[in-house]
Amino acid sequence: MAHDIRRINDDMAAYWMPFTPNKAFKANPRLLQSADGLFYTTTDGRQVFDGSSGLWCCALGHNQPKIVEAIREQAGKLDYATSFGYGHPAAFELANTLADTMPGDLNHIFYTNSGSESVETALKIALAYHRLRGEGQRVRLIGREGGYHGVGFGGISVGGMVNNRKFFGAMLPGVDHMPLPYDERMHRSKGQPDVGADYADQLERILTLHDPSTVAAVIVEPVAGSNGVYVPPVGYLERLRDITRKHGILLIFDEVITGFGRLGYATAAERFGVEPDLITTAKALNNGTVPMGAVAVQSQIYDTFMEAGGEGVEFFHGYTYSAHPLAVAAAQAAQALYAELGAYENVRALEGYFEDAMHHLAESDVISDVRNLGFMSALTFKRIDDKPMSRSSQIFGRAFENGLKVRLSSDNIAIAPPIISQKSDIDLIVDRMQKTISDIG
Repeated sequence: MAHDIRRINDDMAAYWMPFTPNKAFKANPRLLQSADGLFYTTTDGRQVFDGSSGLWCCALGHNQPKIVEAIREQAGKLDYATSFGYGHPAAFELANTLADTMPGDLNHIFYTNSGSESVETALKIALAYHRLRGEGQRVRLIGREGGYHGVGFGGISVGGMVNNRKFFGAMLPGVDHMPLPYDERMHRSKGQPDVGADYADQLERILTLHDPSTVAAVIVEPVAGSNGVYVPPVGYLERLRDITRKHGILLIFDEVITGFGRLGYATAAERFGVEPDLITTAKALNNGTVPMGAVAVQSQIYDTFMEAGGEGVEFFHGYTYSAHPLAVAAAQAAQALYAELGAYENVRALEGYFEDAMHHLAESDVISDVRNLGFMSALTFKRIDDKPMSRSSQIFGRAFENGLKVRLSSDNIAIAPPIISQKSDIDLIVDRMQKTISDIG
């Protein structure tokens, strides 16, 4: 007999939850009441370790006093200021700070409110840039299978996660996808696989099919996060950079997940030594406290807009809440704390310990693969009766009951603790995951 969702927890029916099986959740909700440090507290008073850094965003944990105070103080001083034809000093100060953290000539910052908006912004910058240069035929965009670039139409068009695309029509025209650079040769690699750089050559095949002079940009996550933490093979990103540069195509790194410490550096671009033309960020930019994103842009691109724009608006794009004062204040405080707490250095010091811990967990016979880099990892769980998510979804639910919050993606469980976590915190994750795996079997 079908359930009437209106009769399941009627007080929850009004909220249509994102990326959530609403009927199942509302029948057995997991509710978080508060958070402090590395732990959430549930409505029934249990302490749950945040093994997924919120949603990859709370890199410094929760309730950081200096961030809280910065938001509180800003709310009483300037609660909102439009960025359309006006500005406030802190927005410019933060842009200088962020530009200083970016590699090479990525010296200009465009503010957004989310990772999805950062991707849409970057794609529009790429298309407009080529048109301003007299190459308006460059309208094609290339993403990658398995890629996640937010939920705007641009993002799901260049993205490659099937469920994010299949209900929403034909997408943007002129989009193609490279394969995800991963196969069985790379299973259980520690860090970057030492084979697979040749996957980048698939870009040349796609360019031959479409004519390189029609392609505006290639967008990739340096480390694919949402579909299960897939780490690029050694030499892969370097080869993508060489190919795009040869053909005059912009390279966009989507660093919404990898930005600000996840890999032990401000950007994955710095970690890998590969400088793209644009970097999209959000999430850990201000520790997830107030919605915010930003796109870092090469000086050559910015200068092209400034020179072509005359005295008018150079780029017809923006958001009501771009550079929102509360978000900016939180970001300024968070950026200072990354340095003050040595958070990036902490990841570099402990990533080997974290790697060993994740591979130790993966010795279980119900786990078929493990992937890791920095403070990012994913365990792939074997299916029960070949049913997708049959075991991983049970692991996800039981882990929460055992006091550990993790991230579920298909048959994968992602583990990405706050970047200030210590060895004892990693040990706690291992203990609670081992118990969870034993409980589910």
